Amino acid sequence: MKANLSSQIKLDRTPKQYYRPTNAYEYTLLTRFEKVFTEIFESSEIASVEVGKEIAKLIRSANQKGLSFVMALGSGTGTTGVYAELIRQYREEGLSFQNVIVFNLSEFYPLEANSPSTTNLLYEYLLNHVDIKPENIHTLDGTIDKEHIFDYCKNYEQDIAKCGGLDLAFLEFGFAGNVGGNEPGSQISSSTRLTLLGNEARKSAARLYNSNENTPHSTITMGISTIMNARKVIMVSWGEDKAAIAKAIIEGSCTDTLPGSLFQQHKDTKIVLDLSAAEELTRISTPWLVTSCEWNDKLIRRAIVWLCQITDKPILKLTNKDYNDNGLGELLPLFGSAYNVNIKIFNDLQHTISGWPGGKPNADDSFRPERSTPYPKRIIVFSPHPDDDVISMGGTLKRLVDQHHDVHVAYETSGNIAVGDEDMMRYVMLMESISQRFKFDSPQTQEIFDEITQSIANKKDGDIDIPDARYLKGMIRQGEARTACNYIGVKPENVHFLALPFYETGAIKKGDLTQTDIDIVKKLILDIKPHQIFVAGDLADPHGTHRVCLDAVLAAIDEVKEDEWMKDCRIWMYRGAWAEWEIDHIEMAVPISPEELRHKRNSILKHVSQAESAPFLGDDERMFWQRAEDRNRATAELYRKLGLASYEAIEAFVKYIPL
Repeated sequence: MKANLSSQIKLDRTPKQYYRPTNAYEYTLLTRFEKVFTEIFESSEIASVEVGKEIAKLIRSANQKGLSFVMALGSGTGTTGVYAELIRQYREEGLSFQNVIVFNLSEFYPLEANSPSTTNLLYEYLLNHVDIKPENIHTLDGTIDKEHIFDYCKNYEQDIAKCGGLDLAFLEFGFAGNVGGNEPGSQISSSTRLTLLGNEARKSAARLYNSNENTPHSTITMGISTIMNARKVIMVSWGEDKAAIAKAIIEGSCTDTLPGSLFQQHKDTKIVLDLSAAEELTRISTPWLVTSCEWNDKLIRRAIVWLCQITDKPILKLTNKDYNDNGLGELLPLFGSAYNVNIKIFNDLQHTISGWPGGKPNADDSFRPERSTPYPKRIIVFSPHPDDDVISMGGTLKRLVDQHHDVHVAYETSGNIAVGDEDMMRYVMLMESISQRFKFDSPQTQEIFDEITQSIANKKDGDIDIPDARYLKGMIRQGEARTACNYIGVKPENVHFLALPFYETGAIKKGDLTQTDIDIVKKLILDIKPHQIFVAGDLADPHGTHRVCLDAVLAAIDEVKEDEWMKDCRIWMYRGAWAEWEIDHIEMAVPISPEELRHKRNSILKHVSQAESAPFLGDDERMFWQRAEDRNRATAELYRKLGLASYEAIEAFVKYIPL
């Protein structure tokens, strides 16, 4: 079972020499815009193992000398893979934690009994699984009285000093560049103290508390100076949603408005990224500014689009001077002139545009993104949740239906935890009020209604819904999805609800992807034997489900890729509500008219439970239909600025070729 194929999606466009230079000289050339030592790995899995090995080596070195090893540890989601490697080394390679002393980096405040806490996370991720002495674990108390906080924080600093200071601080920086609870504005001289959590940090913490409203507003945190006093600092970050902030921390100015950037002044800080988080660094996004490039079609396209944006010119107006003035002069001898490069890229982009996403029958498909035959095609659109299909490719979905293809929509998860209690109770009250007229007012039915009502009345933060409540919430999502599909014209029998087991924990934290999940996806694929598969390639989903769902489909495809019928199947990746494909990757751009865009909006609005009350809107305050329209219009506007046709909106797709 290959359960992490999504981590390899971007490797085809980033030569290894850019992110893993072979020697110090090459590293120096590539990183001249970087102000803190940075290592980039192909995936978060590989990076986590390497960081885990590095920390284990430091612990072993201290053990051999008979010394304690003092660590400040964060508990962000990006740290879990590193802790898993440390646990593996303890179990399989004899790594001892007997001399390790741990200080918790930060803790939510105020904490109520049994509330989620970073201390609990550290125990869950690491401390419960190794031989660390209980007396060597120092955690912050989120229940302490406010009048005692100042002295408590001072004592925490003294405890660190008594242990000889921190040998290592290991943590993940946040979406606002925050380090622990040190929010923008934190001073470099700050020590352990009570701070207010910023908006971005509270949104990240909401995954533990089910909603922003339930999340504590404050945290007790080690200060910047406390962490800076550590002899070594390792900060990690994974995923494309961290790319912009990673660039700002690593290449931007050192400023207290971005606390992570202050570590540019630390003598032994290392930042570790995966390729997705590193994608906006100069050596990855615009390598022509720091080195000679291995030019390929995608990199040339990216460079020319970048040049158009820098010069504010459409493609066909770029000149030799523009190329020479902006670090792209080496393209000129390759093509003879700017005009030749311009024509090539203009035509490449022009050929991505197609109003026939399933292929245009009886037409020359030499320069079209999709082949004309067979027609009509059997098509599966995989949707992680029961609304991602219309949010991400609602216009294209309607085109495929209207152009008479046999379109199937497969919802991979129930999406039940994204239905609010209030939305569910509306249905419970409706059923209670009509039960007598429609003859389902049995004692058993009333008992279920009462049990659901009572469970919601007694529900506390972090509680898992009872099975009947989860079932009803799942049925609400199914009903909305069926309504949206019917509005678009998808046949009722072509709507599939897979309910992959990894999702059905009842909690925000999901289970691991297993062969059972993959087999469910594989069965549907084998039943339909599609000519096209559309799958969500959006890895910036704030709670991770999109990535797991993508891995499930890619793993299923991997198991059938040698079948004869698969030779006639193409896989297209769309992006969801969180981000759009970069233009250098777009291989099919489907124009959407104003009428079609309104139709797409209406199909999104059929998902009533996911409007304003949806608990997972992420870092974007706009509703899903608004961000989808803005994103699609922005793509169309970019095409227009490059000198191509002007459309109301465009949905974009990238082809996936099984590895």
